[in-house]
Amino acid sequence: MSLLGRDLAIDLGAASTRIYAKRKGIVLDEPSAVMCDGRTGKVIGYGAEAAALGAGGRTCWPVSGGLPADAELARRMIRHFLRKVHWHPYARPRLVLALPGDSTPIDRAALRDVAYEADARTVRLIPHALAAALGAGLSLTDCTGHMVIDIGRDSARIAVLSGESVVAAGSVPYGGRAVSRAIARYVEREHGLQLDDAEAESAKRRAGDGEAEVVVRARDPDTGRERDLALPVQQIFEVTAQPVESIARAAEETVERCPAELAADLGARGAVLVGGGALLRGLGRRLREALCMPVHRAERPLECVALGLGRCVDELGLIGRLRGGRT
Repeated sequence: MSLLGRDLAIDLGAASTRIYAKRKGIVLDEPSAVMCDGRTGKVIGYGAEAAALGAGGRTCWPVSGGLPADAELARRMIRHFLRKVHWHPYARPRLVLALPGDSTPIDRAALRDVAYEADARTVRLIPHALAAALGAGLSLTDCTGHMVIDIGRDSARIAVLSGESVVAAGSVPYGGRAVSRAIARYVEREHGLQLDDAEAESAKRRAGDGEAEVVVRARDPDTGRERDLALPVQQIFEVTAQPVESIARAAEETVERCPAELAADLGARGAVLVGGGALLRGLGRRLREALCMPVHRAERPLECVALGLGRCVDELGLIGRLRGGRT
C-alpha cells in the first residue's frame, strides 16, 4: 500500500454505499444507514450494523439523491466506512465520487466538504450519468446516443449521453421507495393491514414472476398479529402505475430536448435501466411500451455506478476525458 493512501471510489447512494478499491473491485457494500439512540441521540451503529440493530434505536438515512442530507451524519458514516477498507493509520485515500446531474454549486461544495472532512486526501467528482453508463458497459468513445435511466431509492434520473458528455438530463422524485409505499398504502386502504418496508420491497420485486398472486406478511394494527395476505399481481401493477408513468414522462421529455439524430439513435439502441428500482419486475416492459423504444436492464444494476467510478480509479486518465470531472 502506498504511504500516501489508496485510490478508492465511493458510490454514495440513498439506500446503500459501495466502495471500490483500485484493482480489487467492490470491497464494501452496506446500507447508508446510521442508528441513533432514541433517547440520547448518540450514534450506536453504521451500515450493516445499524440494520442488524433493528428496533434498537432511530434509523437515519443521511444521504438523499446522491448528496448529503445530514452533513454531520454523512461525514461520520463515510469516515466509518473508509476506516473499514483503508486501515493505514497514517495515510489518507484519494476518492472518486459521483456528482448528480441536477446538483448545484452548493451541492458540489457540500459533497466535497463531507469527503474531505472524512479524511480524503483529494476528491474527484464524476457526473453520475457517465459513471452509471460506464458501469453498465456502454461505449462512450463514439458520438452515438445512449440513454441511462437510474432508479434509486428516492428519485429516478434520466440522461442522454453522446461521447463522453451528457446532452440532456431529467429527474423525478419517484424511486424505488415510492413504488414500495404505493403497495403499502394499497394494503392499508383495502385490507386495513400494515406492510413493513421489507415486505413491500419483496412484493415489488416478486410481482411479474409469472404468478397471479404475491403472498406478503401483513400486520393487524389493532391486535398486532401478523397474517399472510395474497395480493393480485395485476393490482400491484395498477397501484404502482403512477410512479412508473412519471418516470416514463420524464424520459420522453428528456428525449424531446435532444437533437434529432440522437433521438434516432435512441429509437434503435434504446435505454438501459440501472439502480435498485430496475429490479422491479415488469418495469422494462412497461417503460418499453410507454417510450416505444428498446429498454433493457444492466447486468449488475445495483453496482453500475460503483463499477463506473471504479473504472475511473483503475484508469486515472479517464477522469480527465470525462467532461465535468473536477479536482
